[in-house]
Amino acid sequence: MSSHNGKRHSAPLVEGWNRAPARAMLHAAGFSREDLEKPLIGVANTWIEIGPCNLHLRELAEYVKQGIREAGGTPLEFNTVSISDGITMGSEGMKASLVSREVIADSIELVGRGNLFDGMIALSGCDKTIPGTVMALCRLDIPSLMIYGGSIAPGNFEGKDVSIQDVFEAVGAHARGTMSNERLACLEDNACPGAGACGGQFTANTMAMATEFLGISPLGSASVPATDAAKHEVARQAGRQVMELYRRDLRPKAIITRQALENAIASVCASGGSTNAVLHLLAIAAEMGIPLSMDDFNPISEKVPLLADLKPAGRFMATDLYRAGGTQLLAKRLHEAGLLHSKAMTTTGRTLGEEAAEGKETPGQEVVRPATKPLSPTGGLAILKGNLAPEGCVVKVAHHHGDTFQGPARVFDSEEAAFAAVEKNQLRKGDVVVIRYEGPRGGPGMREMLVVTAAIVGAGLGESVALITDGRFSGATRGLMIGHVAPEAFVGGPIAAVRDGDMISIDLSRRELTVELSQGEVAARLRKWNAPAPRFTRGVFAKYASQVSSASEGAITTPAAAAEMATAKH
Repeated sequence: MSSHNGKRHSAPLVEGWNRAPARAMLHAAGFSREDLEKPLIGVANTWIEIGPCNLHLRELAEYVKQGIREAGGTPLEFNTVSISDGITMGSEGMKASLVSREVIADSIELVGRGNLFDGMIALSGCDKTIPGTVMALCRLDIPSLMIYGGSIAPGNFEGKDVSIQDVFEAVGAHARGTMSNERLACLEDNACPGAGACGGQFTANTMAMATEFLGISPLGSASVPATDAAKHEVARQAGRQVMELYRRDLRPKAIITRQALENAIASVCASGGSTNAVLHLLAIAAEMGIPLSMDDFNPISEKVPLLADLKPAGRFMATDLYRAGGTQLLAKRLHEAGLLHSKAMTTTGRTLGEEAAEGKETPGQEVVRPATKPLSPTGGLAILKGNLAPEGCVVKVAHHHGDTFQGPARVFDSEEAAFAAVEKNQLRKGDVVVIRYEGPRGGPGMREMLVVTAAIVGAGLGESVALITDGRFSGATRGLMIGHVAPEAFVGGPIAAVRDGDMISIDLSRRELTVELSQGEVAARLRKWNAPAPRFTRGVFAKYASQVSSASEGAITTPAAAAEMATAKH
């Protein structure tokens, strides 16, 4: 049995006469003696038939396995869970989304450790499957890579390209009486034409791009759309590539470094990507034991220009980016401008700079600007701090106009309560909507607020109302929406002290979020404050709430977070 360093990681599982029972079980599953003499490569699939994002991954996995076999390995496919954000959004089910990231990472780690794989490929689609799979690869630290299923094709409504974002915003217009039942039904029927993740630079496409710049996915692989014929070859080549990683013993610890994380942040800033990237990159860094905090995002965003004109606030879809030159073109722009750590290693065995240098631009494309003519001289993300968010919060500033906003607080203790106010036309221009008790522990699960934010935009208030929350936002959110406020309300963060009418100030240029209350007044209010009862006392949500860390630390589940919570109770 030939292998790198003369010994396979899987040897204790399948080699020697004392392992005959294990081999007998594997023979029953269809693996021959010859199969078991080759490197065993786990294929972690996040396939589900609930929603389009991961719908096609079962088919894609067949091409991955073909590539592994062609390169001398034996693939062993297994599945894990996935939650569709687009389906669960605005319901109690959305609480499961961020929780699923931890379950995905845990389950892949368990199967990987239990079966002593020599290498692994993970297939991802919808939002949390991307960071969840990468977190597992970090923990296992065996030769591995992640492949993204790709973006959905745009829908067509009244002669225009549309995405799920348009449907969410149409709900707000419908509630306000400016869109008929018939038009909304027609949009609903035509917005999502088939397999693939949501089509703008929303969280799935943001994180897929970030993992390419991180080096754990081959550069250019993610931007190939889900239903494009080229996707099959991407999958097959990934199968071959994992075998090369195995032979070189090239592992995540050599790829996901501090410099690689900074490259990933740069891609988010340059593409106007989702605020969720902050949460997920913090989590990935934590899995690798690499120091990274919210404070590290602003310096990168301040020097990396916004180059990609992508939805939700820009003009183009993910499929347009692919036709323009894909993620390689954006990488080439940043590489040539000296804005990347170009010597960072990637899963292809080449550096990011070497991969970026081969990027090609489609003549006449308008999706990715030259670095000399950016959409904005600074990136699309900002971290704010202040007496309302001492640990920080995040806002997407791509395409946003105006640096300051001040208005009276309209306080809601749940997403449902805020949405009801939008439906009843109870918000006014100048309001600062505050949605709390939706953080990692308070939610639990830190729901995204796309139903509310899209309804606000659809109601015509997108430029005249601000929103802050200890929950999260979908990557499809646009407008002055500030999330991840930490500490969250459930643990007694200052956001728990805010009352209707308190004046809240947002200053993007100074990176500040403040409520016009003295420190003494905030403290006095919090002394009279009592934490609400947990919404769940048993099951996965209760378990998650007892272990999850602050959003400022990536909302990861750790024994340390559980110990901290137990100490706080005493």
